[in-house]
Amino acid sequence: MPKIFYPIIVFFLSLLCFAQQNSFKFDFGKGKAEKGFIKVTPETKYNVKTGYGFDFDSEVQAETRGGKGVKKDFITGTKPFYFSVKLPEGNYDVKLVLGDVKGTSATTVRAECRRLMLENIKTKQGETTEQTFTVHVRDSLIRDEKGNIIDKLKLKKREGNHLHWDNVLTLEFTDSIPKVCAVEITPNKTAATIFLAGDSTVTDQPGHPYASWGQMFPVFLVPSTIAVANYAESGETMLAFERENRLKKIWSMAKPGDYLFIEFTHNDQKPGGNHLEPFTTFKDKLKEWIAEARKRKLTPVLVTSTNRRNFDAEGHIVNTLLEYPEAMRQNAKEENVALIDLTAMSKTFYEALGEQESMKALVHYPANTFPNQEKELQDNTHFSPYGAYELAECVVSSISSLGLPLAKYIRKDVKKFDPAKPLAPVQFYWPASSFTNTRKPDGN
Repeated sequence: MPKIFYPIIVFFLSLLCFAQQNSFKFDFGKGKAEKGFIKVTPETKYNVKTGYGFDFDSEVQAETRGGKGVKKDFITGTKPFYFSVKLPEGNYDVKLVLGDVKGTSATTVRAECRRLMLENIKTKQGETTEQTFTVHVRDSLIRDEKGNIIDKLKLKKREGNHLHWDNVLTLEFTDSIPKVCAVEITPNKTAATIFLAGDSTVTDQPGHPYASWGQMFPVFLVPSTIAVANYAESGETMLAFERENRLKKIWSMAKPGDYLFIEFTHNDQKPGGNHLEPFTTFKDKLKEWIAEARKRKLTPVLVTSTNRRNFDAEGHIVNTLLEYPEAMRQNAKEENVALIDLTAMSKTFYEALGEQESMKALVHYPANTFPNQEKELQDNTHFSPYGAYELAECVVSSISSLGLPLAKYIRKDVKKFDPAKPLAPVQFYWPASSFTNTRKPDGN
């Protein structure tokens, strides 16, 4: 065989091996790749054939510092940049080498639809650091125990552009001076998984300025031990969640020892074909899910819904959730299920901020704050990144204060949170994503 064909054969064999791999090591920069690593340069663009590369027109630059190992060079950018890897669904540990042996750095990392994984990781002059997080990757197909496709989710049209229903892991690197030396991805078969079932206040919102507590939740948890699988979606009710096969997808992915968090109300209380009455059909449906979770050896956790921002003349939050939170509280007692009372904590949180300052916890922005946003945003249901982060702290604090077994998965450096004494909005740091979305999510 002519020697000219050897490089071509090697190239296609490498692609075949890549397609069959679940573990990867990427060396970022211009220098020679370290042994066992795949070299990633600014010219490495994502495509379906290679299955990895920079995505969404990321503008990046490479810097070389000299020396040996993956720390000798890195890739950085003045804007958020994205790196995608095609992966089978499951939980993965992602280890990053961040920093600069001749400079400083500050890096925030989000995964999939802006799911917060690492927050403002800073390195001093000449330092590098290794950071790990655990991320859940899934697609919209439902498989049996043997891996055969038996069904699929009924996704909404607008979910076609979301990054969390494909079998590609997308990492977003941002902050004042992000510097990435290496990325290692390894399947994690042992970590427990927290499945989130809920609506727009829980889901991974795809674009700034919208956010939810569910997409902030992972940053508070110990890596390699547990993953957050956020299956919530805007506009969902419990009945719609079932009818669209979202619950069926959870059952197909879950294993004994996992957790199911359930938060619904905002849409269930509305009239229509998916309406449930609080003390009858709503409670009955909750009991069905609880029983099925326990049958599968999952631990169910009930989460009462967040209040809408609606103040009375005395500065107190008006209950717009009717009897649904109380129905869930009753279920928790009757079924001996742990309950996280976000209804009560969100009320305390909003009232602590006051009527005006609490606007900063939700999506209230003047016209023309964002591209193509001609009208003022006035949304008293859906959170800004600040509000979402503080409510995630409410969830984490409840897990600890209730003494739930889940508390062992909370990072030791996470401080106790009091919703009556929240962080001032002006002190909250959030480097913006390049993905924006000023269209109001489904539901209210």
